[in-house]
Amino acid sequence: MPSKPTPMTQPAHVGRRSVLKIAGVTTATAMLSGVPPSRLAHAAALTQAQRDKLSPDDVVALIKAGNERFRLGKESPHDYLAQQKASAKGQYPAAMILSCIDSRAPAETIMDLGIGDCFNARVAGNIANEDILGSMEFACKLAGAKLVLVMGHTACGAIKGAIDNAQLGNLTALLAKIRPAVEATQYTGERSAKNYDFVDAVARKNVELTMGEIRRHSPVLMELEKSGGMKIVGAMYNLETAQLQFLG
Repeated sequence: MPSKPTPMTQPAHVGRRSVLKIAGVTTATAMLSGVPPSRLAHAAALTQAQRDKLSPDDVVALIKAGNERFRLGKESPHDYLAQQKASAKGQYPAAMILSCIDSRAPAETIMDLGIGDCFNARVAGNIANEDILGSMEFACKLAGAKLVLVMGHTACGAIKGAIDNAQLGNLTALLAKIRPAVEATQYTGERSAKNYDFVDAVARKNVELTMGEIRRHSPVLMELEKSGGMKIVGAMYNLETAQLQFLG
């Protein structure tokens, strides 16, 4: 019996669920037109050929569509065992995602992705450091991922801690890396961790600054982006509405 499709390879499935209004999904479908429809319908994991046909914008469109499916409760049927077996001897992820450790914002779940679709680095406050930059360089330069997505989220505890200048063991140094976003956030209301609008504004600014840090401290990724081989983008995930909103 053929295995079930994986979400990164089924833009046609997205259409059946009436989310082709999302910009770019039809482009992704066209980019995959060289792959036999039957292969797309039964692919257990993203293949190199399918991944390589996607542009960075196609990957963004597929992620948007996956989040829309999740938000509407119409996720793809995942055969994780089939995906595990299909990807065991090789992986061809389309995206590298940097997100927060928050248990309510698991990237693969909220984007309706399967095994082998993305690399995922998680750290409180979705900050970038030397190790994460090296991981991103591996994901994009060596493994061929087309997208680096920095994802923050609403009501972020790390952001609240940075606003309050919390002190606790090694967490102190981590929160210090978020403090520049607190200081750079322009906001006329109450600038405290009790004001969730301010917390979310800082979280958005933190995503923007992290994107800047990636470009500034990784010439490898900067060059890839300039050549059009990959793209660095940011997004905010809303814990209340389950919607992923891309910045810019």
